[in-house]
This record gives sequence, C-alpha cells and structure tokens, in this order.
Amino acid sequence: MSYPAYPEPRYLGKGGEVSAVFRVADAPADLTSESGNRTSYLATHASTGGEFGLYRVDMVSGSPGPSTHFHRSISESFFVLGGEVSLFNGQRWTTGRAGDFLYVPVGGLHAFRNDSDAPASMLLLFAPGAPREEYFERVAEMARRGGEEFAEFLVRHDSFFVDTEGGPGKA
Repeated sequence: MSYPAYPEPRYLGKGGEVSAVFRVADAPADLTSESGNRTSYLATHASTGGEFGLYRVDMVSGSPGPSTHFHRSISESFFVLGGEVSLFNGQRWTTGRAGDFLYVPVGGLHAFRNDSDAPASMLLLFAPGAPREEYFERVAEMARRGGEEFAEFLVRHDSFFVDTEGGPGKA
C-alpha cells in the first residue's frame, strides 16, 4: 500500500524550540453570547500561524445556531463533547452525541443547533485557521444592524447563507 507524502518541512531548525501553548480545562470562556452560549478560543488563527482554529462551544438548551451556510476558503469540523447537537450535512439533520464527528469540506452546506432541553458542548475546527474571533464576537450585533453592512461582514468572514431554495439566507 502506498501512502501520500508528508508536506514539505516548514521548520528547518536543528533542535526544535519551546513553543507549545497550554490552556487549562477550567479557563473561563472567551465569549459569552446574549443567549448564554459560551465560546472558548482554544487555538486561534494567531496562535497557530493560520494552520487551524479550534473553538469549544457550550450551548444552552434550545440554542438555534446558524442557518444553512457554506464557506469558500475553510473547512469546518464538529466533534460533539456532550449533550445532543443537531447537525445538518447539506441533506439531512442528524443528532450528534458525545464522540460523534462531522467534517464539512470547503463549499459544503451545513448548520447546527441545540434542539434539546439540555446543554450541549462541541469542538469546532476550522482549517486553515481563519480569524473567526471577530465573527463570533460581532455576528449578533451585525445581524441586528442588517443591510449592506451585515452582508459585507458575512462575506469578509467567508460565511454564505442560503435558504431552502438555495438563494441568500440569514445568519
């Protein structure tokens, strides 16, 4: 069996370097939304040099999440840590439970929400690592403003929402 080759080396030093980053499990969330959802920035675009972004999202019961959308430049992966998360793969909704995983390639339609009456938690992984923090921090405010400013915000953050007929949707 033949395996693909590793990428070209990017670190050319001889002995390695001290550069690891540790975050304790009980560190406070970086962002708490008006609904009570919490997002923890585990590995950001800045901290990984753009390689990936990893975020923990703790959702309250009944959290609506974003409607169906896709990204033109990043993939998105979901790993359910606890509770039940409704995940949309572009064709159907599935209930994800602890240990379940959904990978959405670039351009793949997807959505998520917590339909249950209990909290749920998951990891979101974006690759490559886009600077998603501003999106998380401002999307609710920008959606309230609406109009052209919101449309430009979504495009700047590689978020393209569609309705059930495939036309423009809402966040």
